[in-house]
Amino acid sequence: MTAVKRQVTIGIIFALACLLLFSLVFFFAFPPAGWSMLWKQQIWHLPFVFIVPILALFFGAFVGLMSGLYWRQVFITLDDTLEKVEQGKTLSLSEDHRSGRSCEVQNILQHAEKISVQMGKLTQLTQKTANETAEIEEKAIQKIVSEERNRLARELHDSVSQQLFAASMLMSTINELRPVSDDMESRQLKLVEQTIHQSQLEMRALFLHLRPVQLHGKALKQGMEELLLELKQKVPMNINATIEPVHLERGIEDQLFRILQESVSNTLRHAKAQNLDVLLIKREAFVILRVTDDGVGFQPQSAKPGAYGLQNMKERTAQIGGQIKLVSVPDKGTSLEIKVPILEGDENHD
Repeated sequence: MTAVKRQVTIGIIFALACLLLFSLVFFFAFPPAGWSMLWKQQIWHLPFVFIVPILALFFGAFVGLMSGLYWRQVFITLDDTLEKVEQGKTLSLSEDHRSGRSCEVQNILQHAEKISVQMGKLTQLTQKTANETAEIEEKAIQKIVSEERNRLARELHDSVSQQLFAASMLMSTINELRPVSDDMESRQLKLVEQTIHQSQLEMRALFLHLRPVQLHGKALKQGMEELLLELKQKVPMNINATIEPVHLERGIEDQLFRILQESVSNTLRHAKAQNLDVLLIKREAFVILRVTDDGVGFQPQSAKPGAYGLQNMKERTAQIGGQIKLVSVPDKGTSLEIKVPILEGDENHD
């Protein structure tokens, strides 16, 4: 039952109760000379005994309707206010917005405003903590990764790379000194030389891939574009990207980049998709990251805990005070949306 219907019903019941009370008081205070007078006395061509209940019901229904409309508007206001609080928006209710409200409603609006301020501070604190943690982790990882990359590159260059180069030179010399022939042995030696040459190319490609997986000073737009470009070169999948130049704190950008990596990894491993769409935009006070594919999809309700890396993405989203929305339909595809509020001071204008 809606608020309007409920208030109208209460008004009618109240009107009947008032009618009964009024009738009892009237008959005790002014007893009629005869009951027939109630039928003979007419107003608007209707007996007096009908007029009083009709007016009482009409008045009660009118009062209930007005009360229902008022409380309906109050509930709509409260619902809108709580929805804004849920979305992470900071409320700033003016006196005009509170005027005309009852004391109880004003108290509720004041409490909602305080909760929104506290949630905003909590979100700002979690984002600040994520930024500080990301900076500390990034410094430590940079040092470890840099040392490990140098060690691996040095060992590969000093051992495997030089051995492949020596083997390639040796096979080239052998093939040049052999007389020109098309026998089985010559073809096998040529094949060995080509294999060694291909191994050298793969070793050079391995050197190029000895790099960290984090942004490390790159803008979020640049890091995402490089990641998707590398996927286009290696994966037989149509990748479409719309990436706006959004500049945020380092910790927030790092978490969004990791969420993108996790989502793309899930798509490659599980989705069997032909098309992948990536969207990064800023709308009003939110940054939105959306990854959509046309793969096999799954049932989010029946997915095992931690499956598809969802738990990691949820934790990363919570660390930056964002909201995650996952929609997946079997045989239709999956859409993942991350919505992060931008608080004052979060944007990096450098």
